Amino acid sequence: MSQSNTQRAISELRQLIFSGVLPAGSDHLESELAERLDMSRTPVREAALMLESQGLLAMRPRKGVRILPVSADDMREIYDVLTELEGLSAERAAGYGYGDDDLTALAASIADMDKAVEARALEDWAEADDRFHTELVRLGRNSRAVAIVGMMQDQVRRARATTLYIRPIPTQSNADHRGVLDAIGAGDGALARRIHTRHRDQAKRMILELLEKHRLHTL
Repeated sequence: MSQSNTQRAISELRQLIFSGVLPAGSDHLESELAERLDMSRTPVREAALMLESQGLLAMRPRKGVRILPVSADDMREIYDVLTELEGLSAERAAGYGYGDDDLTALAASIADMDKAVEARALEDWAEADDRFHTELVRLGRNSRAVAIVGMMQDQVRRARATTLYIRPIPTQSNADHRGVLDAIGAGDGALARRIHTRHRDQAKRMILELLEKHRLHTL
């Protein structure tokens, strides 16, 4: 079994879930998914096991897989963990004495978010926001934090995809990101952590409120 087929199955199934082609609550046999992806059932099964560990679907013996909905309770727990780990990363990053060259990727993601907000290109904003958070954790130089945050990003993306077009324009989010960048550049770890923690707490409250409204509207 080639690794490339499994990786392709993971990528394509994730895209089908995020796009809503495989909607939350739907059930699919492995044979159906294998036919859709034009590959054998083995890489599909391996991909499904990986996506199950990421909370995107549930494997059910003899019944295939069920695509899981975005749960407000799950998102509450995920945001609690992300807030702590990303806040720690921001604080640690500020202590490494990074210069402008080291912070180029972080600054570029913020610039792209600003452009996306101005153009009302929310999907572009979401992609740049992903880059900001990924780079922030990388700069914190804690490999376990990187692994844990990476494992949770799929669920965060799904929640954001559900709420992206019903949330307020994220101008405050961009301002918070710039505040974190400035604090890291100034070497102020406490400020970087405080700004980022406040940012994630506000994002959590908004996402949970929107997910609950979306759930009620779709019942």
